[in-house]
Amino acid sequence: MAVTLADVAARAGVSSATVSRVLNGNYPVAGSTRERVRRAVAELDYVVNGQARALAAATSDLVGVLVNDVADPFFGLIASAVQAEISAGAAPGGGKLAVVCNTGGSPEAELTYLTLLERQRAAGVVLTGGAVESEEHTAAVTARLTRLAASGANVVLCGRPPLPLPDSGLVAATVAFDNRGGARRLTEHLLSLGHRRIGYVTGPVERSTSRHRLEGHRAALAESSARVTSDPEAYAERLTVHGTYDRASGYDAALELLRRDTGLTAIVAANDTVALGVCAALRDQGLSIPGDVSVAGFDDLPFSADVSPALTTVRIPLQEAGARAGRLVMGRLSPPPGGVATIRTELMVRGSTAPPSGRSA
Repeated sequence: MAVTLADVAARAGVSSATVSRVLNGNYPVAGSTRERVRRAVAELDYVVNGQARALAAATSDLVGVLVNDVADPFFGLIASAVQAEISAGAAPGGGKLAVVCNTGGSPEAELTYLTLLERQRAAGVVLTGGAVESEEHTAAVTARLTRLAASGANVVLCGRPPLPLPDSGLVAATVAFDNRGGARRLTEHLLSLGHRRIGYVTGPVERSTSRHRLEGHRAALAESSARVTSDPEAYAERLTVHGTYDRASGYDAALELLRRDTGLTAIVAANDTVALGVCAALRDQGLSIPGDVSVAGFDDLPFSADVSPALTTVRIPLQEAGARAGRLVMGRLSPPPGGVATIRTELMVRGSTAPPSGRSA
């Protein structure tokens, strides 16, 4: 009697889907799991059944790309690059249909789209942007991605933390951004210019991107030899305002920061769009940039170099990251070691930051 895939799975103590992943070699699997599967294959003298493999891999030509806001240039740049790779294909007719799913930042919508993609037997899924840091939501996302992976879909995370899929022995291929390191270098730049009273406008408190960028900012402040008060941690907390990732949030947050410290000399925004709102609020208060208050953003979106003054920011190569995620989900790029590739960020110093002018309360 011929040895089946299920026999190998039982011998290795894993699912049949995990055995298939190991044999195909197109998806990251934990080293110990991969070794168990290979040992079981050798011990049972298993021969791959081509017809069975084709049947098991019967997925549609659909690849889902989940974004928070397709109108946001951050997500638009990533999604367009992902879509180009998905549609291209290695040969004529070799591409797939990319469907961009706009969640509006809603955790419930994210779960709904993942369920719909599972029902459509999607060939792949790319999740972009920061993750909602909730144990309940993380568990729900993990369960859906595990089922998608088990059905043959390639799962890729772009711009969010790695997410193991424990029940399958798999790790979702991840293109991560160095948000902490970029934010740290940005605040270190302001400190090197002589700024000590630095406000920070962060994003939604439950988002991983917000937390990582704020942690980088706070790390730079904590390690600086310069101190504004005897309790720098409390001071940094007082000069942090949470909001959303839009212009209106930046405007309101800047006014609140000026209320908390009228002698503020610099404001760091969680992204470039928020920074635009900060700049508008400062001008409406009769303050010049960077003469009175320096302003910095994050992401280096296309408009950042064209505003006046040009915005100091942290560059993430979003199109490069999106293209890489697209090649991963299409199986045209080998998964990185451990399943995670970290995209480095670059400090872009422009005209919106300068040494403090000596303006005081």
